[in-house]
Amino acid sequence: MKQTYSVSGMTCNGCKNSVEKALLALSDINTAAVNLEKNEVEIYFNTPVSIPKLKAALPEKFTITKQEEVFDVALNENEKSEFQQLYPLFLIFAFITTASILIHRNPWQTSEFMFTFMGLFYVVFSFFKFLDVKGFASSFAMYDPLAKRLPNYGLVYPFIELLLGFFFLMRFQLDLALISTIVILGITTIGVTKSLLSKQSIKCACLGSVLNLPMTKATFIENTIMIAMAFFMILN
Repeated sequence: MKQTYSVSGMTCNGCKNSVEKALLALSDINTAAVNLEKNEVEIYFNTPVSIPKLKAALPEKFTITKQEEVFDVALNENEKSEFQQLYPLFLIFAFITTASILIHRNPWQTSEFMFTFMGLFYVVFSFFKFLDVKGFASSFAMYDPLAKRLPNYGLVYPFIELLLGFFFLMRFQLDLALISTIVILGITTIGVTKSLLSKQSIKCACLGSVLNLPMTKATFIENTIMIAMAFFMILN
């Protein structure tokens, strides 16, 4: 017997593996195949397993339901505006921008504001990635061209962001930090652009795997702002 269920709470390949492993531990289940993009799991049974039993087998962060039961919930999620979905991202940008302005309000220097903004951006965004480095690496590899080819790149990426953040905040090796920003974020932006053009349903890994953010135009804008700042500072 085969049944397809919807599973909420999955954000990366680590979650996918965790769900499959937990379900396969049940003796009545022969196969459990997770489709991460659709948030679905296809289960082949020897004998039917009840929803409560399936829920009990999964870690608490995951919720499993028959698809017909979650139709209205899925509809509500799709009806959320892009702003509502990306509210955490916009909130972090607002805090970073405000802090950078307050630090350099008197006397005002645009270049100093930009260096501080870029430094805080890297430090704050790396913090969220460090909360689940493996989960971030799995999500990042779904769209970043370099991370797809070099799996360990995703594991190192949070450290690179943190280092660049210190460079900008300490005003150390600024030319290297600016060029690195253009190259690293430029590669990621290529992957983001391809994902948007292909209309793939991919989770954004900009804030790690802790916050469930969709890949949208705002993610593209986030990277292009940093790249534009880097170009501006190099030219000036």
